[in-house]
Amino acid sequence: MTQHAQPPGARPADLVITGCTVLVHEETAADPEHIAFVADAGIVVRDGVVQAVTTAAEVSGLKAAERIDARGQAALPGLINCHTHAPMVALRGLAEDLPTEEWFNEVVWPVESGLTARDIELGARLACAEMIRAGVTCFADHYFAMDTVADVVTECGLRALLGQAYFSSQGREGREVSLDFALRRRGAAGGRITTALAPHAPYSVTEADLAATAALAREHALPVHLHAAENRDQTRTSLARHGATPVEILARTGILDTDLLIAHGTGILDRDLPLLARAGGRTAVATAPRGYLKFAWPATTPVRALRSAGVDVGLATDGAASNNSLDVWEAMALTALVQKQGEGDPRWLTARQALHHATLQSARAVGLGESVGSVAPGRRADLILVDLTGPHTRPVHDLAATLVHSVRSSDVRTTIVDGRVLMRERELLTLDVPSVAAELERRLPALVGRGRGRRVPTYDT
Repeated sequence: MTQHAQPPGARPADLVITGCTVLVHEETAADPEHIAFVADAGIVVRDGVVQAVTTAAEVSGLKAAERIDARGQAALPGLINCHTHAPMVALRGLAEDLPTEEWFNEVVWPVESGLTARDIELGARLACAEMIRAGVTCFADHYFAMDTVADVVTECGLRALLGQAYFSSQGREGREVSLDFALRRRGAAGGRITTALAPHAPYSVTEADLAATAALAREHALPVHLHAAENRDQTRTSLARHGATPVEILARTGILDTDLLIAHGTGILDRDLPLLARAGGRTAVATAPRGYLKFAWPATTPVRALRSAGVDVGLATDGAASNNSLDVWEAMALTALVQKQGEGDPRWLTARQALHHATLQSARAVGLGESVGSVAPGRRADLILVDLTGPHTRPVHDLAATLVHSVRSSDVRTTIVDGRVLMRERELLTLDVPSVAAELERRLPALVGRGRGRRVPTYDT
């Protein structure tokens, strides 16, 4: 907590929030992931940055362009969706109750090959609207036509780590297009857009291309965002074909010496953990448990082992074609529950640990750990206000447990990015959902029929 919310002679604040209970990170030697809550707080925002987190009384007379009375609400860092494919909202519900291989080869990749830039734009707009309404302020996207997604992010006000995906089947051009996008759009939207190189996965990108990607990442100071060891089948197939796990391939191609975000990792083995612990760059894994349950994968992301190896684990939804939802609240609750079951230990993962994964660890996973992920002075003002007055959230014995296991995404009242209010009292201010949804519905017959029978890669792991 800090005092002196308005220095003498300072101009009025841009935004003041009063009366909320604010989640704060208080790292200690005994508990580096400690989370606490401060009641009846006041938050002061200037120039897109949190200037002060103090008491409601301290800011009661403070002049401000905008004030929000947040009594009965919790103020949290905005949630971060650490791995998704936003435009795949257009394919939500298209491929249901299928094994992974059939899902990819018979439905999703054939349809994706026929998507137009307009299909991708509409899907991205709907996805961004869904995420804003669910309290997501930043997302890491791995897809195609990424300039289109960047334009939507710029317009709607979200923060994003964007990467133009590519396969080795595209030849050298795929990698070059990914690099060109990353360099052109890095720092766009007033700094809200960061970029990454985005090879699809070790099973669809050759070792030579992965090594070339690692070299480009080091040369241009770019992170890498890819899928790896998504499930145990992928790992077994990689061992049979290459004599190495997917993580070992990342190590021998130099990818582990870059700042790396790995999607899923449910196929990570014990033998991979020392490599991840010794990685030369910042390494994180994004977990999206709902999809693993839907595909009936036998394991989930080994969060406990990864944390012991010093690897941050961020929360994610994957694309809505597999997950049906972009709800990070659900990902947070499922992560806690699935980890308890998988470890056979109700003391792991606690609600406070889950909140740490959803906030500061997720921020670190997307390379923004110094600027977002915490409501604190000097951090970008990416925060959300969550209603705690509903019958399903009362009474509150343990606010952390309430937030993780009782709150729903529909309880998010206000979403703020860089100090700009994107949703106020559940009203979206930067996107028009009815018109987007109506146009997308009109395009569905052509969208589904255009690409049937054509595949870019083949999933055969």
